[in-house]
Amino acid sequence: MLHIQNITKNYARHRALNNVSLRIKKGQLHGLLGPNGAGKTTLIRIINQIIAPDSGTILFEGEPLRPDHSNKIGYLPEERGLYKKMKIGDQLIYLGQLKGLSKRESKLRIREWLERLEMGDWIDKKIADLSKGMQQKVQFVATVFHEPELIILDEPFSGFDPVNAKTIQNEILKLHQKGSTIIYSTHRMESVEELCTHLSLINKSEIILDGSINEIKDAYKTQTYTLRYTEPEANLTSQLKEMCEIVENTFTPEETYIKILIKESYSLNDILKYLVDNNATLHEVKELSPTMQDIFIDQVTKTA
Repeated sequence: MLHIQNITKNYARHRALNNVSLRIKKGQLHGLLGPNGAGKTTLIRIINQIIAPDSGTILFEGEPLRPDHSNKIGYLPEERGLYKKMKIGDQLIYLGQLKGLSKRESKLRIREWLERLEMGDWIDKKIADLSKGMQQKVQFVATVFHEPELIILDEPFSGFDPVNAKTIQNEILKLHQKGSTIIYSTHRMESVEELCTHLSLINKSEIILDGSINEIKDAYKTQTYTLRYTEPEANLTSQLKEMCEIVENTFTPEETYIKILIKESYSLNDILKYLVDNNATLHEVKELSPTMQDIFIDQVTKTA
């Protein structure tokens, strides 16, 4: 869908993007992450042809990016770009026509989307009369109702309460399931794990991490586990220290709970074998994978 090749962009003496390359396949829900000032917004603006790169190229469906490709892209910016004095319906019809829809088709799609988001009675209200959350709903409709092949969402949940955030999250997932390619830029790490199939992490103008969510989490596993078991002797757990670091330990007559970090020369099987051989009864074994927030902080801190 999108092939970004060696993009560099400078603002005076500041390098916003440094030789950035990225491939986003058709149908991916791709997270674009990074701390403030990392270069995310600059890259998004270049994809939308709002600004031009100093060097490098972007291919859209195998072709060099052209102005007419904008009709196939839906962009929700972090800062709202709605005309506050216009009515919702009039504004969306205008934006739909800019994207190549007829007035009649725009009206049909707008009505459908506003009903889905429980805003059907609001079509004649002005943007200025809406709350921030309702304005964001209108901005979301403006981004997707022309059925773009590529959807770019920059902090789409800004201004939403938890109920409306969940509503928009479900709509994003439905669009993805129908085949839309989505770039999702955010600081909300928990939503990245819920939504995205792939991610790229930008820091200090460069891509420092790129791949599928599962591949990245597998690469950053720390051999950390929690175990629940009943042991015949209270001191059985202490004998594990040769094979692992015991991060947390709770002991009762009925059950022992431990959180462990296994040492490099040992495996989980070694731990389990030791417990079973010493007549412990296992109740639960759980691997603790690092969260995307853990990985994000680790990588950004290392780069710093």
